[in-house]
Amino acid sequence: MSHRLRIPLVRLAHARSGDKADWVDFGLFAWNPAGYRVLEREVTAERVQAHFASWLPGEVDCWPLPNLLAIKLVLKGALQGGGARNLRLDNLGKAMAGALLRMEIEVSEAELLEAERSPKMAWWPEPGEEAA
Repeated sequence: MSHRLRIPLVRLAHARSGDKADWVDFGLFAWNPAGYRVLEREVTAERVQAHFASWLPGEVDCWPLPNLLAIKLVLKGALQGGGARNLRLDNLGKAMAGALLRMEIEVSEAELLEAERSPKMAWWPEPGEEAA
């Protein structure tokens, strides 16, 4: 049995976020299928709610998007009335993607090794490569 490790999400994924009124909307994207398998197991509405507990009075909705190797998350009430009404510094959804990527998850050494050794997938060509 592999030893379990606690790692931040940023080791396996990248994120985009935005806000609308009082909600923050995240797209959490795994770099490859190996990383997505871990995200699908570890990133749940309950765990995201706990990670943002000090900021988030509302609930979290979570939808897996396996064809995109992504998870969509909506944090309700995250902006405490909306960006213009909130007194918290840098409270907009765009800044919260970084906070999500600091959330720690558990992986086995084998899962981490597979995800880090697998090639990153992208919808754009790497520098020097031709577009498909």
